[in-house]
Amino acid sequence: MAALSASAVAPGCSRAETTGLFASLLDQAFGEAATLPQLRSMIVARDGAVVRERVFQGPNLDTPVNIKSASKSVLSALAGVAIGQGVLSGVDAQIAPLLGERVPQDADPRISEITIEDLLTMRAGLGSTSSRNYGPWVVSEDWVAYALEQPFVADPGGRMIYSTGSSHLLSTVLTRASGRSTLALARDWLGEPLGIEVPPWTRDPQGVYMGGNQMALSPRALLKIGELYRNNGVHDGVRVLPDSWVDESWRPRVRSPWSGGSYGYGWWLGQAGAIRLAYAWGYGGQMIYVAPSLGLTAIMTSDPDARGVDGHVQSLHRLVSRFLVPAAQRGES
Repeated sequence: MAALSASAVAPGCSRAETTGLFASLLDQAFGEAATLPQLRSMIVARDGAVVRERVFQGPNLDTPVNIKSASKSVLSALAGVAIGQGVLSGVDAQIAPLLGERVPQDADPRISEITIEDLLTMRAGLGSTSSRNYGPWVVSEDWVAYALEQPFVADPGGRMIYSTGSSHLLSTVLTRASGRSTLALARDWLGEPLGIEVPPWTRDPQGVYMGGNQMALSPRALLKIGELYRNNGVHDGVRVLPDSWVDESWRPRVRSPWSGGSYGYGWWLGQAGAIRLAYAWGYGGQMIYVAPSLGLTAIMTSDPDARGVDGHVQSLHRLVSRFLVPAAQRGES
């Protein structure tokens, strides 16, 4: 993974449950984590059991927090369920017929070529509404029209153009195809089967819940989502995601021009040494790391309003690659 090539337990840290992880490396991981001023919480689990967890600052582990763009991974899960239930015909479905009158009349004809898969992989081709373009987008009167009116900077299905507007188009498609809000779908398709709380979050001026940002989930809820993916879409013996959805989501399909990381369906992908990793990544350091071959899942939440976060995120990657993955490799089975 390009982005990852990179003591005593403090009060408030749950411990002892070190079966399956090399204890001294786990100690080092939590010790170094405690020095990161932006880090708020960390949970480490092996084969579904919490090995250690700690709140460094902020709310407890059951309190929903802003997961920022890690919500793109959650939105991808909803798309998978929608396809599994026949709400969407498949990833190759074109979005224009699903959006209907929401497509501006003077839209570029290439809008008709954009598919569900293009939205999941950030290959819509439209100019980005993220980074410096995010502010003008979210203050516009129609987020869908604004996103669709951006000039094409690549052909649909071409290179990756990271854009929360693309994710919001997916939320809109899900809402229109199902006749239900994205919040209702998240509660029904993920919240109920996983036993997690999904509070309301930001909506656009037309009432559609934002796709790809501002969703709030607790660290323990994020752990259940990570475990759902680690277990190939099954939770407590019940299939939640379609059979092949995790494999499809974790297949590298495009590479980010700014981070160098590979991307699948709403998940970042890479390596820590020889170990394959998938991770959800939200601004500021809202992370779900999954190393399926090791049975390892790690959750990290951070200050979502911090500035200058690149160094912090690299520090989180190093916790995984230098300590957590080796701890699982050397730990008892």
